Amino acid sequence: MTDLSTVLEVGGPVVALGGGAAYARAQHPGVYWSTVGLPLSTVRMLSSYSSVMEACGLTVAPSRLRALAVKAATRREVRPVPPRRGLIRPTSTGLRLRLRLAPGQEPADVAASAERLRHAWGVHAVYVTTVKPGVVELRLVGFDVLRRVRMPRKLTGDFLKVPVAMREDATPFVRDYRTIPHQLTLGATLSGKSMYLRHLITGLARQPVALVGIDCKRGVELAPFAPRLSGLATDPDQAAELLPVLVQAMENRYDLIRARQGIAPGTPNEEITSDIWGLPEKQRPVPIVLFVDEVAELFLVATRKDEERRDEMVTQLIRLAQLGRAAGIYLEVCGQRFGAELGKGATMLRAQLTGRVCHRVNDEASAKMALGDIAPEAVSAACAIAPERPGLAVAGDTSGGWSRIRTPYLSLGDAAEICQETAHLVPDLAALKPFRPDVPAPPVDSPAPVMRPRPVTD
Repeated sequence: MTDLSTVLEVGGPVVALGGGAAYARAQHPGVYWSTVGLPLSTVRMLSSYSSVMEACGLTVAPSRLRALAVKAATRREVRPVPPRRGLIRPTSTGLRLRLRLAPGQEPADVAASAERLRHAWGVHAVYVTTVKPGVVELRLVGFDVLRRVRMPRKLTGDFLKVPVAMREDATPFVRDYRTIPHQLTLGATLSGKSMYLRHLITGLARQPVALVGIDCKRGVELAPFAPRLSGLATDPDQAAELLPVLVQAMENRYDLIRARQGIAPGTPNEEITSDIWGLPEKQRPVPIVLFVDEVAELFLVATRKDEERRDEMVTQLIRLAQLGRAAGIYLEVCGQRFGAELGKGATMLRAQLTGRVCHRVNDEASAKMALGDIAPEAVSAACAIAPERPGLAVAGDTSGGWSRIRTPYLSLGDAAEICQETAHLVPDLAALKPFRPDVPAPPVDSPAPVMRPRPVTD
């Protein structure tokens, strides 16, 4: 009986701790990492750093002076020298560590061994970034941050910068319109493309910008955000009327830049290198962000008349993409399918869209259209996105870099409520007033009487 009591007293807490750790690792990976994973990985790294670096081929022969000093002082065998390790900085999702490369090494050598370092130190992933010549930073991620996305609480976006998703290396993905003015976002049904669009709209809704939408699905995607929209077109006919207004607004802004800088009135727009950000704040027009949902609907035609309208709309979109940045007009083009077979101008429009975000698509051709010209290896990553992970996407830009991102969940009701609360920030643009969507007035609840009225009787 005494032995049984001892087993229960000792084994009970051990089983409870083990079960709690397993539950936390499965359901709350952040808590598990902070309490268990972080100490274990730190101990592994400190105890095996030199041997792991040597096994990965990241060591070099010591200098002659160092070899002579070691032999003279300790008479030990001179071992290869690993990169000098900096301070270990723990984070809520992993570890950060800077390495000073040994002579003859380059960042590509460390990046090639990232998978070996991951297994050696028991973490989910290892990412290598260059800080400065001779110094790289290792970002160790303790768990899969894309399984349950949680954006940092203290993260706030600057003007025309919207944090919309989390990267696989546990850094936020920020949509910066000043750096990447135009973007193409693709995704099949239930891929999470609409969730990505909600985060963009709600992030911009809190800023002093004009939001304009073209939603050829009769407005079902963008109509809930009508209180914050300065203009909305719900079919190709309305889009054909809205786009010329935006082109005219762009030309008026170029005239304003000419007048301010003393440029000759006959100078073509393409030769004006400045933008509205060089104007005084009081004269600077408000930026305009145009959201085009289901862009393929603008290309589809059924009659000869529709074909002429299509060509005109596509030409106007291309003009906005080519010249809109300097005028403070930015494009966010979304769709389920995008390819050269849509018609004339599709490839030219795609070439002007610097940013690319590809969710799960139904065919490889769409993934190639989005990412094939900037990062061919990203096409296979986009085609491998599983339907069980909505919101997962591959983001890249024309610089060639790409990464996996995932958008956190945001309900349509919460997004619409944010647009309702920020309706007072809608700028006064006279040209867009005819396209301002009708916003139904909210129902007024009459207060209940404090006392029940009694009928007057004779």
